[in-house]
Amino acid sequence: MLKRLFNVLWQRICKSLVVNLKFIYKTSQQKMKNSTKLIASAVTAVALFLGTTDVKAQTNEKSAWRLGFGVEAGLPTGNAKDYSNFQLGGTARLQYGVADNLALTLTSGYYNFFAKEEISDLGGSDIGIVPVKIGIKSFFTDNLYVGAEAGAGFETAEGGNTKLLLSPALGWADKHWDFGVKYENFSGQSNNYGAVGLRVAYGFGL
Repeated sequence: MLKRLFNVLWQRICKSLVVNLKFIYKTSQQKMKNSTKLIASAVTAVALFLGTTDVKAQTNEKSAWRLGFGVEAGLPTGNAKDYSNFQLGGTARLQYGVADNLALTLTSGYYNFFAKEEISDLGGSDIGIVPVKIGIKSFFTDNLYVGAEAGAGFETAEGGNTKLLLSPALGWADKHWDFGVKYENFSGQSNNYGAVGLRVAYGFGL
């Protein structure tokens, strides 16, 4: 019963994020208004989750392995703002508990920076990146944590570069769900950009 509930919530959260991001893309002239709607959707998803889950459970356990899959959405920063209005991606994360309040992480997946309409009309295309990151999650309560990751971002376009990737985060997690707000910066080759975004993930013990 609980597994079915988690799956339903996961589908609703992913659908809500995708719908809101598409809306932002199609109405890029109203970015402030649409960004507010995106944040409201995320807050609604968290509220729905908190209303149906016991938040007192110990989140991280020493010597425990976990695997999670997440949907990530963000607003471009730096040079990326010139050609993209939003970023969407998916990641898988392997986590190992060093202590009850500290975990090591290994994360990889795919990010897509969607080209603005005027860029596409001129023959431009989306920018794809494959991130590979190692990091830590430090829990200062049973459910709240700060995170830091470092690694490389591999641009997928022909002739693409490899970027230094740095990412701080603040999040809330329990034994299955993980909601995080993060900033990612891709630097190198005199072209620096990033994204401020949200990650919503579902995980389980191995």
